[in-house]
Amino acid sequence: MKKILSIIFLLSSLLTVAQETSYKKRVLESTEIDALFSYYNQDGEHAAVTGGEGSEELDNSTATLLVRLPINEDDVLTVDVGISAYSSASSSNINPLDGDFTTTVSPYIASSGASQSDVLTHVAPSYQHSSDDRNKIWNVNTYFSKEYDYSSIGFGVGYSYLFNEKNTELSANIKVYLDTWNPQYPVELNSGFFDSRIEGEGTYSPNFIAFDNENRNTYSLSLGFSQILSKRLQGSISVDLVTQNGLLSTSFQRVYFADVDDFFIDDFQLADDVEQLPDSRFKLPIGGRLNYYLNDTFIVKSYYRYYTDDWGISAHTASVEVPVKLGSLFTLYPNYRFYTQSASEHFNAKEVAFSTLEYYTSDYDLSKFNAHQYGLGIRYKDIFTTAKLLTFGLKTIDFRFSKYDRNDGLDSYIFSFGTTFVR
Repeated sequence: MKKILSIIFLLSSLLTVAQETSYKKRVLESTEIDALFSYYNQDGEHAAVTGGEGSEELDNSTATLLVRLPINEDDVLTVDVGISAYSSASSSNINPLDGDFTTTVSPYIASSGASQSDVLTHVAPSYQHSSDDRNKIWNVNTYFSKEYDYSSIGFGVGYSYLFNEKNTELSANIKVYLDTWNPQYPVELNSGFFDSRIEGEGTYSPNFIAFDNENRNTYSLSLGFSQILSKRLQGSISVDLVTQNGLLSTSFQRVYFADVDDFFIDDFQLADDVEQLPDSRFKLPIGGRLNYYLNDTFIVKSYYRYYTDDWGISAHTASVEVPVKLGSLFTLYPNYRFYTQSASEHFNAKEVAFSTLEYYTSDYDLSKFNAHQYGLGIRYKDIFTTAKLLTFGLKTIDFRFSKYDRNDGLDSYIFSFGTTFVR
């Protein structure tokens, strides 16, 4: 009898261990692949490349592949790779003289030169580890990107802690980006420049000095707090502390002074200088989210953020999205976003700044403005992945459209399309 009881006890113990092992829930059950595509178009009349006056027309197409691989029950490897290609009337005027010489040179006409287009590529691998009880999550990540005049290397670490039966979450993330410029200056500021078509009083001889620092470093600390407040209500608060140093000016953005004579080639005004901004900047965004579950059909997602920095800008962002479920497979995502900001103390419109100032820019991204964004999306989601592509099941399809309008004349729209496959 004792032998039988011992055997039963041993078998029970082994069964318990086996059950605990076999029923340990994986952080990610299977490989997931996201394929994302977007097309962006904008237009406006305050191009920073031409001193706050000129075409801001731009087209950008982006393709991104995001692969999430479960390494074991606790660990997930994510690899994000992408390519972005643009053509820009604005940046083409870094050198407005390398196009068709039969056409009048103008800030509102795109040049056909090499600076008209560029390609940015990026790779961003990350690794996540979760504790056995899934209450502690660690992550490490890296980032690499390259375009013709700019390269970036980044890395970061993060930690999240869930408690109060997973109703409360605290998180902290640290990121560092070490960037390098290959400065491109307006063609007329390059050494030895001469063009017989220059018109103006006297001799064109700008007091220009190239930047001696080609590095830009960014350090950020992000803190987050999330709380399930009730069965229907969830809220979160986030704070980011961001500091930058190095070359924070953009080397090809022209500035025209009020106290310097004007020189032209056709309708194109030659630069007095390029923008000069401080070599340090501190940013402080503070944001909050509040999501309310109305019923099985409607959810209200609201967001507010306050931003301030030591360049004199303060800004407010408010947005709302109301997902609407259309049956078991489809959801609509109407959304609206409002943004307003004050001007940087270093911003001046064209020919307003004086050459005696230490810092100056005519980049309207640093001016005072208001903006509205309207969007609509639709998602197809099938948790059973009924549709198949080779060995992968189709989990989601997303299509979104957004329209953006700024009161300084800039307007844009973006189409995005994404799919998620699982195996």
